[in-house]
Amino acid sequence: MQEKTSVDLQVFVDAMSRLANGVNVVTTAGDTGRDGVTVSSACSVTAEPPSMLACINHEARAADAIEYNGVLCVNVLSAKQSGISDAFARRVDGLEDRFSRGEWGTLETGSPVLADAVAAFDCVVEHSMSKGTHRIFIARVVAAVYGDELPLVYSRRSYGKISWD
Repeated sequence: MQEKTSVDLQVFVDAMSRLANGVNVVTTAGDTGRDGVTVSSACSVTAEPPSMLACINHEARAADAIEYNGVLCVNVLSAKQSGISDAFARRVDGLEDRFSRGEWGTLETGSPVLADAVAAFDCVVEHSMSKGTHRIFIARVVAAVYGDELPLVYSRRSYGKISWD
């Protein structure tokens, strides 16, 4: 069988930027303290058992913290929370405590849960693996909450929002 060549990296990256993704802050807490990172790669895996998948760049220190703590929470941001996204994506200079943005609580695992998130999925990590530049976490959902706000979306390297007309 003939091996296919890979797509040009820049073409792939530019094409991927056209995907419309929800914006999430994945958090963790434990012996390493609290940490979190903005991601667009988070989704459900299965409803039975309830589980989530989150992909986090190896360079984000939250990836190591999640691996060590064994817990994570996927916080789905609302259209009003682009500032929280920027803080956890480290786009805000001089912000020492990213958790100073927003009101945070906890559910079952102790991972930070954003009080007014569109939805939050509190999870225990069951599997992790590395693929290229990212670590992939598959986690069992142990608690979930949701509200009525519309989600923040990201496409073409900028934020947007959806409306239900």
